[in-house]
Amino acid sequence: MDPIDGAASPWVRRRARLVAAGSVLLLAAAIAGTTKVVDAGSAAANGRVSFNAADYAAQKYDSEVVPAIEKNSIPITTLLAEIVKDPKAAGEKYGHRDGVTSPYAYAAAGTGVAGSVTGTLLSVEVKGLPDGVKLVVQIGPAINGTALRDGTGLITFDQFLNQIEYANASTELNNQVKKKVLANVDVATLAGKKISFVGAFTYGSNTKLIQITPVRLEVGS
Repeated sequence: MDPIDGAASPWVRRRARLVAAGSVLLLAAAIAGTTKVVDAGSAAANGRVSFNAADYAAQKYDSEVVPAIEKNSIPITTLLAEIVKDPKAAGEKYGHRDGVTSPYAYAAAGTGVAGSVTGTLLSVEVKGLPDGVKLVVQIGPAINGTALRDGTGLITFDQFLNQIEYANASTELNNQVKKKVLANVDVATLAGKKISFVGAFTYGSNTKLIQITPVRLEVGS
């Protein structure tokens, strides 16, 4: 029987196996030459650059957060009057929140007389606030809350990998306030002086205490 016809001869089968093995070796060499080995837990392995919250905040604070809060700030007395009258309508008109269960955050501006400091909060007497409402400005060293992150409507959870990154972004934005707004403020000399502020606050469960996180703080005589 002609070896080309019917069942292949042992020589033909051996040659086919050698060709196949050589092709596999060539393919493996090509893959190895273009493959970068990374640790399975690294950011590169997950297809993204590691998130640096401090760098993120330093970029966003001056370029987006401060301009948005300054542009959208409402006089605090006007804003609070509308919130007290109709919280839902005021939130939809002036506020921002990330999710229907989250409280609204607002941009606001105001002027008053500085009072005493309690912990990290400076009381400010502002004429025209709703009855029973007290206003304080965060003056550090610790700056708390998510008002800056949430008050612009420009920073949302879906821009981050997880809740940790989202929270760290808020923390570092607050740290920008410490560096750029409060570093040169002599807290011990504020009592009795005129205070003008632009900032953000979250209208949460304690509706009788408005806590401003400032992006601008001017101290008069």
